[in-house]
Amino acid sequence: MRKTDSNIPSTPTVQVIERMFALMDVLASREEAISLKEISAKTGLHPSTTHRILNDLATGRFVDRPQPGSYRLGMRLLELGNLVKGRLNVRDAAMIPMRELHKLIQQPVNLSMRQGDEIVYIERAFSERSGMQVVRAIGGRAPLHLTSVGKLFLAADDPQRVRAYAARTGLSGHTKNSLTQLPALERELSKVRQYGNAHDNEELELGVRCMAAGIYDDQGALVAGLSISAPAGRLEEEWLPKLQATAREISTTLGYKPDGAR
Repeated sequence: MRKTDSNIPSTPTVQVIERMFALMDVLASREEAISLKEISAKTGLHPSTTHRILNDLATGRFVDRPQPGSYRLGMRLLELGNLVKGRLNVRDAAMIPMRELHKLIQQPVNLSMRQGDEIVYIERAFSERSGMQVVRAIGGRAPLHLTSVGKLFLAADDPQRVRAYAARTGLSGHTKNSLTQLPALERELSKVRQYGNAHDNEELELGVRCMAAGIYDDQGALVAGLSISAPAGRLEEEWLPKLQATAREISTTLGYKPDGAR
């Protein structure tokens, strides 16, 4: 006797995912759009099942419908692929410059990227001699408004997006220095735009201060941030030009050219 869905609740979900992958594999095998009938035949799925799953994928822009009854892979896959590619390229381009900067200042140097409303730390250059008691591990996350790199990304957003971020997150704080009110955050972001760098004054963790500079790709888009973190009493402003020079070096490797050089 065949088991019912109630007996194996995970099976339908797994089955749908497997079918989705099968459909996308078929679409990936051809450059041009493929008819529903051919997709159904190649996957062995009933046309109604094929149609339902493809429509769900089209809603998420993973699949396009250039004409009624025909399908091809969607632009969302390109966007996600470019995001992954960008991460890998940034990390590869940043590793040696990050290590060289760390040798100069003997404090942790962090590479991080935006993911939604958070910063994700994707690489670090540090040593035990740095004296840092609190560190952000690779893969660690933090709210945008509490980090120097996060402020770079918020400053690159228009005011409406910043207000939407504040509404979504509530601007919760981690320390007494955290910017938890929108007017204060907006003033801070105005300074970031003016000076082209950002600071975290013990806003994420007491006893730790940071400074950050942006990393840009060949389209001039902010794709990552490079930051120096140090005990609050030991962060030196004279490191900022070195940090900015390192960020420019990484950006140049990614194909970035200042406006005047284009």
